Amino acid sequence: MNFTGHAVEAHGLTVVRGRRTVLRGLDFTVPRGQVTGLLGPSGCGKSTLMRTIVGTQANATGTLHVLGRPAGDPSLRARIGYVTQAPSVYDDLTVRQNLDYFASVLLPGRAQREARAEAVTRAITDVDLSSHADALAGNLSGGQRSRVSLAVALLGTPELLVLDEPTVGLDPVLRRDLWNLFHRIATDHRATILVSSHVMDEAERCHRLLLMRDGEILADDTPEALRRRNDTATVEDAFLHLVDAANALQEAQR
Repeated sequence: MNFTGHAVEAHGLTVVRGRRTVLRGLDFTVPRGQVTGLLGPSGCGKSTLMRTIVGTQANATGTLHVLGRPAGDPSLRARIGYVTQAPSVYDDLTVRQNLDYFASVLLPGRAQREARAEAVTRAITDVDLSSHADALAGNLSGGQRSRVSLAVALLGTPELLVLDEPTVGLDPVLRRDLWNLFHRIATDHRATILVSSHVMDEAERCHRLLLMRDGEILADDTPEALRRRNDTATVEDAFLHLVDAANALQEAQR
């Protein structure tokens, strides 16, 4: 099977945790070089799916290839950037000191000193934090802290960025600015971005969408195609239409 056409390709992906099936035989793809949104209500399995993609989720079965390799393959570690819901920064360090620390992990040794410095400066510039490079992370706003976490993920110039609800709790202006940044990264770095959210209006900002509910993929398509196929004005209305159809099918099968 050829996996080179997609950044992520899953077939029959299932995750069981205890007695609960969290992901239920998922089949989907994530195209390269685009911003793909993973949308659905809290608790539907988005974070579990993202952990599975980056190779940190146990008890996964089925087939999952990431950048042409099986998920979790050691060769993928330097090719994937992962940003969790909680900011991965140290409050008592400055922005630059945080990035210096993580760069020393990614590029250890004296011989890599110049490469580390270049990577840190580039990442700070990419997330528009040059004017805050010497500010303590603990004194930054929520949106700025999210940018620091994103900068950490960008240190290795990853081919795939996996972002778990990076805009949660932010005001509309900060959310807009972060989404503009995601698109700029996808364009400037030719990176693939998979970003999760439970805010349906963010769906309109994506090139492609995976709509999830109860551990299943309800749709894998572009926003325009989803609106047209379901004859709705918004992706949220399309999602609700798909949920109603799934509920009706379950009732009919009982």
